[in-house]
Amino acid sequence: MSLKLEKAHKYEKEEKQKIPAEEKPVFHVTPPIGWMNDPNGFSFYNGEIHLFYQYHPYTRDWGPMHWGHCVSKDMVSWEMLPAAMAPDQEYDAFGCFSGSAIEADGKHALMYTGVSKKTLPDGTTQERQNQCLAYGDGRVYEKFSGNPVITGEMMPKGCSRIDFRDPKIWKEDGKYYLIVGNKNDDQRGQVVLFSGKTPESWEFETVLAENSTGEIGTMWECPDFFGMDGKHFLICSPQDMKAQKYEFHNGNNAVFFVGEYDKETHVFKKEAPKSLDYGFDFYAPQTTELPDGRRIMIAWMQNWDTLAYRRNESKWFAQMSLPREVSVKNGRLYQVPVRELDSMRANKVEYRDVVIKDTRITLDQIEGRTVDLELVIRPVDKDKLYKKFELCFAENEKYHSTLRFRPDESVLKIDRSFSGSERAVVHQRECLVNGDCNELKLRVILDRFSAEIFINDGEQVMSAVILTEQDAKGISFAVNGAVRIDVVKYDLA
Repeated sequence: MSLKLEKAHKYEKEEKQKIPAEEKPVFHVTPPIGWMNDPNGFSFYNGEIHLFYQYHPYTRDWGPMHWGHCVSKDMVSWEMLPAAMAPDQEYDAFGCFSGSAIEADGKHALMYTGVSKKTLPDGTTQERQNQCLAYGDGRVYEKFSGNPVITGEMMPKGCSRIDFRDPKIWKEDGKYYLIVGNKNDDQRGQVVLFSGKTPESWEFETVLAENSTGEIGTMWECPDFFGMDGKHFLICSPQDMKAQKYEFHNGNNAVFFVGEYDKETHVFKKEAPKSLDYGFDFYAPQTTELPDGRRIMIAWMQNWDTLAYRRNESKWFAQMSLPREVSVKNGRLYQVPVRELDSMRANKVEYRDVVIKDTRITLDQIEGRTVDLELVIRPVDKDKLYKKFELCFAENEKYHSTLRFRPDESVLKIDRSFSGSERAVVHQRECLVNGDCNELKLRVILDRFSAEIFINDGEQVMSAVILTEQDAKGISFAVNGAVRIDVVKYDLA
């Protein structure tokens, strides 16, 4: 073990004990101490689900990137393990950036981006990002002596050697494949594809996909690629996008492309991109396939553009989204909470056919901050739509967050302006809801510092971090017009 990794282990062991359990979410992954961002190495190995993540234990801010590590049997309860890697070699001295994992010949193989500096002929230095490898047994990992295994010089001219990161590895038909996020000389995002007989030896194949129109970001981070139901899906996180009403927001997005993939020629014919999440906080998603055939996706439940929205007194920063089961319907990726979350449900409270007309109401025992809330909203008169419906949560006299739906526009808005922020960061997002306005189905998962809203059985999702004090537990319903609602609430504990 290197001195840097030993130092990280000692620090996190000592400092994490100073954080009371009640100051963290109940069932979302957070760092033991310090900073967290992108999920890494999300994989099944040796009977456990492994999740690594970008990690800087020493401050609540981004710093020299380590790999944090946790494991789970059910994706709801997580065991936090000591950091798996630290930036301790010449080829990764400036950071062990994001990557992925796979089982290879019985070992757990981690593919990651090592960041170093290169001295140019004029004496100046320039960053280099190359792909590196480590092997382990699920607990202890050792970096490959031949690192880096992929360098920028293996790509053709026009591909950036500076922005070349976040490898995603998989094995298919006896061969290994790997995609990496990149940008070209025109500052347009793209994804490049490599192949190899082993995780240690690679060849460049092609530019798998690119931002040909210039509208989908300057750099495509954290790519993922997989087949489902006869189609292939490319996920990536484009930076520096301009907003497209109801679909993409300014800055950093997480999107997916659906298309046809020719495995022989490695040509991916993609359709127009769509957002993966319409809220504030969902970035760098990564998927894995479990032994039971389910594809599970998890993401950093944060956004680079809203880092000022944080709890100033906290010794840790950021969390992961709920792991989500991904399926395909009508050419879209549907997302729902992993079914294992149902095992946490308790204290069921149910109301059917509650009529609300031009007022705000509360319902007995419908409250809480660790809650699984199912809601169906219908107009009382199908020939006369209501004007606006509101669901308020994490509510008291001082705070609240709100979901607002206008059926005439079919627009759902999330608003956390009064959730406890002291900063003028983005607090409202909207999405155009698909389907019949005569029935809106919502599933709202609350976990102390977050809300995840699954719309119409997971066709769309909105994720949000909230800072609201924990004694704000109220939930209320309001309408302009008349609606009939069904409500089912479970406590999650």
